[in-house]
Amino acid sequence: MSSMEALWRSITACACVCTLTLLATPAMAAGQAPPPVAVGQVLPDVMMAGLNGPRKPLSSYRGRPLIINVWASWCSPCRKEAASLERLAWSEAGSRYTVIGISTDDDRNAALKWLRHSNATISHYIDAGPRWVLEHMLGASTIPITVLVDAEGRVVARYRGARDWDTAESIKLIERAFADRGRKAPAR
Repeated sequence: MSSMEALWRSITACACVCTLTLLATPAMAAGQAPPPVAVGQVLPDVMMAGLNGPRKPLSSYRGRPLIINVWASWCSPCRKEAASLERLAWSEAGSRYTVIGISTDDDRNAALKWLRHSNATISHYIDAGPRWVLEHMLGASTIPITVLVDAEGRVVARYRGARDWDTAESIKLIERAFADRGRKAPAR
């Protein structure tokens, strides 16, 4: 093969990869992803694909405060905080809230494998590409992220990074955020 043929094949291969990437992410092809729902705004209703349970509309969680944790099986900090979310959900303090997880795994089987390994009992769902509706809506540009949502479906706060959610400090953080009901709640 001549050097010109090799160059042409290289250029063609690069063009194919770039085109496939844009086709796989329509938000990127259109310019950018939709902005996350702002603190104080109501989350739109979307149907969530169940991982360890059935499909369910997000609106079915209205009526009581909701704690949503966005994670992936390959994310070490996500795996580390998973047990504390389970403990929070089963604690007396956590009984005032519903705790759910949203996986951003590309591979559903990897997410299911992690849930089995972690003995997860709370409800988990999976977001799916190429649109990643939940990821964009919740502002999960990095994971883990935990989003607090009031009983009316309004985003109260976002917390980026892993944390021990069942500690007294974290429980006070959650209680303060819900007491403020989104008025200038942190979106760190």
